[in-house]
Amino acid sequence: MNKKEDIDVSSEKAENIASENISLTGLAGRYAVALFEIAEEAKSLDSVAEEINALGALIKESDELYMLTTSPVISRANQSAAMAELVKAAGLSKTVENFLGVVTHNRRLDQLSNIIREFNRKLEHHRGEVNASVVTACKLDKKQLDAISKKLKSMVGRDVNVETEVDEELLGGMVVRVGSRMIDSSLKTKLANLEATMKEVG
Repeated sequence: MNKKEDIDVSSEKAENIASENISLTGLAGRYAVALFEIAEEAKSLDSVAEEINALGALIKESDELYMLTTSPVISRANQSAAMAELVKAAGLSKTVENFLGVVTHNRRLDQLSNIIREFNRKLEHHRGEVNASVVTACKLDKKQLDAISKKLKSMVGRDVNVETEVDEELLGGMVVRVGSRMIDSSLKTKLANLEATMKEVG
């Protein structure tokens, strides 16, 4: 990865990213918006976010809890009883308890991780935060990461929280996603585009 590839992410204009309207669609999006509006009205956005993210972490860490929330063979009654015990043990707020009750009653626990993700997207937008995902062919050092962060900040007009990931199949370059927009300068994509072009010519 050369220096130019490290910071060359200006091929797509991103000055409107921070202010763009966020659109949460689909089942998880609808539940997330409902929870967000309830939490906002109760002035408990931060605490609700903390609680559901802790719950999301538990689902990832516990095979038993993951099975409980995703298996279609577990009855609604058993799910409700187990979730009630979890709520009690974790000391979750009434807001989150009621929300989980609705999700469980509607047999949508399998969407809980997606709902949490969409809720966080809504909250980040509400706070004016901008997050970026940077996927590169090899791990970035601090100097490269700082250069990318500085470049994205100049494009967006505010600080950007950057998360990195390594994908060796990229063969060089990077894929940057800021908000709902993607900037792809990876060699893998360029080769794929070239191959598609050659097929059209052939």
